[in-house]
Amino acid sequence: MANSLFAAALLLSPVLGAPAPAPQAPEVTTPASFGPDSQISASVQPSTSGYRVEVLVNGYTSATYHGPYTGTPTTVGAVPGPTTIAASIPAQPLNPTATYYNTEGVPLNPMPAPFTPAGGLGTNGSLPRYMVNSDFDFESIALGLYQEWIELDLFHDGLVRFTDEEFTAAGLGPEARSLIEFMADQETGHSTLLTNMLGERAPKQCVYNYPYTTVREWVDFMQRLTRFGESGVWGFINHLDSREVGQLLAQSIATEARQQQIFRQMSGLTPMNVWFENGWPQSWSWTMLAPYISYCPENTTRLAWQNFPTLHILNNANINRYSPNDTAQDGSETVGRRIADPSVSNITGSCENLNVTGYGCGPAIAHNKSEPLSFPGKKVLFEWEGPGSAVGPNNSYVTSTSAGAPKFVGWSQQLNLTYSPLTVTGNNSGYTYQPEGFVYDNEGIINGTMAVMLTDLDLYVTPFNTSLLNPHIVALGLYQAG
Repeated sequence: MANSLFAAALLLSPVLGAPAPAPQAPEVTTPASFGPDSQISASVQPSTSGYRVEVLVNGYTSATYHGPYTGTPTTVGAVPGPTTIAASIPAQPLNPTATYYNTEGVPLNPMPAPFTPAGGLGTNGSLPRYMVNSDFDFESIALGLYQEWIELDLFHDGLVRFTDEEFTAAGLGPEARSLIEFMADQETGHSTLLTNMLGERAPKQCVYNYPYTTVREWVDFMQRLTRFGESGVWGFINHLDSREVGQLLAQSIATEARQQQIFRQMSGLTPMNVWFENGWPQSWSWTMLAPYISYCPENTTRLAWQNFPTLHILNNANINRYSPNDTAQDGSETVGRRIADPSVSNITGSCENLNVTGYGCGPAIAHNKSEPLSFPGKKVLFEWEGPGSAVGPNNSYVTSTSAGAPKFVGWSQQLNLTYSPLTVTGNNSGYTYQPEGFVYDNEGIINGTMAVMLTDLDLYVTPFNTSLLNPHIVALGLYQAG
């Protein structure tokens, strides 16, 4: 009977078959060479994109073009609704129905069935409907699908772009490449799932413009991109009207979290260095994703989310340096000027092939850093763009802000959004000092790959209402804290 009910629910929205077991990360080793017999072949189905997919001699597939958009946009700006009710959503007092508190340690209300405590959502036996159920749901899942599409293309692209010799020199043998290909295959399932939950107006795969030129930069870019892909979902998943969609999305994003950890390991970073992952509003992740989309097929569904101006972190730590504090102070050790561009890898003083505990940064299960990428008290240098830049698919979105003059730097990580004062030194330039703060005990708040922003107000927000800060954001950036 249970199987029949589940099958009937899927008829409302054909989602997916039985999930495959989660892959186990291979043991990372550092042999002198990698034999050809370790190569694991795989077959990736061509995507339903608006451009041709090419099968290369090494068996990997990729789109035939990655580069900038060269046309003229025919539509400009985020997609609007029929009308906009207010300029912002004001903070409200505590929900008057949020009064439950259990002092007895036992169920306080009658149970609807044996072993079933009272309460919960979607627990009354009604047939699940795995479809978005509001404009908020549609726009959130559509953003998630834009993310899944770029990951499907991105994970394939480096496998095609770089030679076996370049991968081996970067410490990634055939088995690691096969794991990346499997993660690309996962995105086929994720994009199918989200497409089914959206329906006929689900966005299609687009054409992308990537910033990397080496294997190290490719992997670094992937750990950054999966960071905002994961955090962008944690920020909205519990606000979805459709609990059924949230359930399946959680099972998808749990995989994304594993991908981000693996890409950190392949980048020579600590795989996990926080107690809690951070959730971001949709406009933050869209701001970080949009600059890497060149153009999309005609009539592709557009998004309603905001694109903030870019905050450039001039001395963002170069993850490839054995002494991160030697990173240049002028932004020259980031490969470009887009918000999530990776660290330059071809440098003097690289830790990539350094076999010294505490300083090496080749691919590994884990590394401890004798010199951290950042630390409390570090002077962090900024430049920021003004609003009005054309970004995203077909250059058809425009960066905007409703904030006043910047006064604070917001640091969003773990369960916290912490502020430090901004010292303005010139036209759209300034600095702050990385603050110290703790989640619980001695666990520092600021670590990992995280969002930073300039704001006109040090507004108090918590993980469930972070989007209230959006009207006060001047510019948004991605900080490599650890």
